[in-house]
Amino acid sequence: MLRLGLTGGIGAGKSTVSKILSELGGVIVDADVIAREVVEPGTPGLAKLVEAFGDDILLPDGALDRPALASKAFATDETRATLNSIVHPLVGARTAELVDGAPQDAIVVQDIPLLVEGKMGALFQLVAVVYVDAEERVHRLVHQRNMPEDDARARIAAQASDDDRRAAADIWIDNSGAMGAIEANVRALWSDRLVPFEKNIRDGVTVATPPVLVDADPTWGAQAERLVARLALVCGSAAARIDHIGSTAVPGVDARDVLDIQITVATLDDADSLAESLRRIGFPRIEEITFDDPEPGYGIGGEADPAVWGKRIHGSADPGRPAAVHIRVDGWPAQQFALVFRDWLRADADAAAEYGAVKRTAQAAAAEVDDPADAVEKYESVKAPWFDGAYTRAWTWADETGWKA
Repeated sequence: MLRLGLTGGIGAGKSTVSKILSELGGVIVDADVIAREVVEPGTPGLAKLVEAFGDDILLPDGALDRPALASKAFATDETRATLNSIVHPLVGARTAELVDGAPQDAIVVQDIPLLVEGKMGALFQLVAVVYVDAEERVHRLVHQRNMPEDDARARIAAQASDDDRRAAADIWIDNSGAMGAIEANVRALWSDRLVPFEKNIRDGVTVATPPVLVDADPTWGAQAERLVARLALVCGSAAARIDHIGSTAVPGVDARDVLDIQITVATLDDADSLAESLRRIGFPRIEEITFDDPEPGYGIGGEADPAVWGKRIHGSADPGRPAAVHIRVDGWPAQQFALVFRDWLRADADAAAEYGAVKRTAQAAAAEVDDPADAVEKYESVKAPWFDGAYTRAWTWADETGWKA
């Protein structure tokens, strides 16, 4: 099952995107619809609201008088908390019921207006934000919904900023064009990313990426933060720490467009215990890789012993965001080196530039190989001798600077 969190500011056109995804086969779980459903006449939710706020929040027909409730519930922080303590658990329970009832091969689209404000992004494999410039949203609210302009501006101001939404978004859907223009983009999103992502999760397939460098992307850090948050939620106490490592964690360095994440655990048994949970959120295990290459030339403190170079690795099933998740034991050589290497390159611009040149040489060598798997192997083999020296250089830098993991 793939769970997509869909959100966007008022007037951005989130409902339009939801409707298109529904037509394509998405299972829509709409938070606003559920919030109304759980307080309909005769429900325990409505009874609890009456008990908390009085009979005068009801209309003559017994339905909830929403303006009357709002005037009471939003009067103070205490009354707002009372409202939330009643409604939020009911919405959560009904949402879980609908998600659990969806087919196992479903693409579940959870339409949540305040997803960003509620910091709920880590609950989903992907978050899609529908965007329209604030002034255009005011125009649409005033002219299409007949909303007073002051009211429209106040509602927009009360919601998350565009910067906050962009930081939360794996998918940015710009709905600034003419009415209907967004449909082709949403359909492409469905066929090119969502459908294959769900199938890859189900089949345990990871996304392969060629050894081709791209320009350094200043958003790699933010993208990694979203992945780390999802991994942390799943790993819980089994993870001692989770870090963005590798070239994409070093600002300004060109790299393959693959995010490397390291999960640090106490034992390899802990790593194995996470395998199924990681697959379900979109990171199937790559079974054939169980070790990092030891550094036999530096037999320092048993570092050449293959037993302490064991690892587990998972790859992303998302065709739109390749990633490698390395699970290593706390204090083992590769776990420590991943951190010191990243920090050394961040601190030493000359070393980072040197590494970039080595990678370009490796890319050129790989381009001469036709088979994709052999090309990746060639790319890594060209880099390997430089890494042998970098292992010592990075640790020398760590000793000189007093570096701590």
